[in-house]
This record gives sequence, C-alpha cells and structure tokens, in this order.
Amino acid sequence: MSQFDNTPIMPSSEVPGPAGWVPVWIKAVSQPREQTFVDITEHPDAASRTAFIWVFLAGTISGIVQAILQAIYTVTGTSPQMPIPGLEQFTQSGSGDASTLGVTFIVTLCLSPVAGVISVIFFAIGTAIIQWIAKLFGGVGTFEKMAYAFAAITVPFSLVSAPLALLGLIPFVGLCFGILSFGLGIYALVLQVMAVKAVNRFGWGQSIASVFIPVIVVFITCACVVGASIMFLSTQSFAP
Repeated sequence: MSQFDNTPIMPSSEVPGPAGWVPVWIKAVSQPREQTFVDITEHPDAASRTAFIWVFLAGTISGIVQAILQAIYTVTGTSPQMPIPGLEQFTQSGSGDASTLGVTFIVTLCLSPVAGVISVIFFAIGTAIIQWIAKLFGGVGTFEKMAYAFAAITVPFSLVSAPLALLGLIPFVGLCFGILSFGLGIYALVLQVMAVKAVNRFGWGQSIASVFIPVIVVFITCACVVGASIMFLSTQSFAP
C-alpha cells in the first residue's frame, strides 16, 4: 500500500466546480500511469454525480455534432456508409430542400440532451459491470471512484472525437482522422485498465480481465446480431 501516494491533485477550495474539471481531464489523459488515477480518485471532489454531469455534457455535445452531420448529409444528398452489406437499400439518400434541412437540424438539435441522458445511462451500466467484475477478482474500489476515473478519461476523448467526426467528412484526409480516432480509442482503453488497477488495488491481470470481459461479451453479442441480420436480409432479398 505504500506504493500509492494519496496526495490530492488539488485542494477543493482552490479550484471549485467546473473550473477544476479541465485540469482533472488533462491530468488523466496526459499522465498515463497508475499513480495518476490514485491521485484523481482520492480527491474530495471525486464523486459519481460529477462524473455523470461530465458524461451528460459530452453526450449532449456529441448529439449536437450529429445534428450538424445529419444536416450535411441532407444538403449533400448522401448518407453514412453502412458497415453491413445489403442495408444500403433500407437507407434513403437525396438532397433535401431548405425546409427539410431546417426541420432535420432543429429536431436533431433538440434531441441532443436526450443523447446526453442515454450516454449517462450506458456509462453507469458499463462502469457498474466493470466494477462488479473487479470485485469478483478481489478489488477494493467503489463504483463512485471508478465512475469518476472513467469519466475523466472518456469525456475528454469524446470532446476530441466530436470535431474529428466532422473532419472525417473531408475526402481522403478523413481517412487520416479515422485512423487518429482509432488510435485515441486504443489509448483510452489502456488508460481505463490503469484506472481499474489504481482504484481496485490489484494486479494487471485482474485489471485487464475486468475491462475486456465485458468488451468480449458485447463483441460476441453484436457479432451474433449482425450475423442474424445479414441472414435475415439475405432471405428477404431472395424471397419472391
């Protein structure tokens, strides 16, 4: 236990409220070591409520970006490329008039807070599952600290990914931003493993398992759903 220095990253009274958020995010993503997350989660302000506020704001901003993307798709008469072959026939593309563009943009923009709420729900569920698995491996952390550490990682990456999604629309150059987004996602995953280890005070093996077991389960589930969808669409295509 002596390897952990529980010195707070900053006194709560010096950087209150939102003014202290950005330093926490910068520390979480720019200092990739276990001690960073010990410092962050031992701070008096490390609460799940703050984490949920962060995630809500990031989800809402992502919803706004999606509104802009949808408006661009409407103007240009294009649609996002579907990753599942055969689904293109179920999507409509075509250039919209000004009224269609305005309605689409306003509706999607108004729904952006809903995206924020949904982000909080999925974030809470995902964090709870990872912390539950960590407990099974002998972890001593709490949901509150885990949520705070995860939010300090995922929120800044979400805020960076939002403009990258817009830049990804640029032909050819967009591929570079896609690769950059993928690299950032891998880096965020590594930070999450460090956070789990720091919060639960156990080994790297338990930390990796706690993070990747849910990922593997979700991947297998999605693969089954995609496979079933392709089979269903194939039977529909050949149906008389």
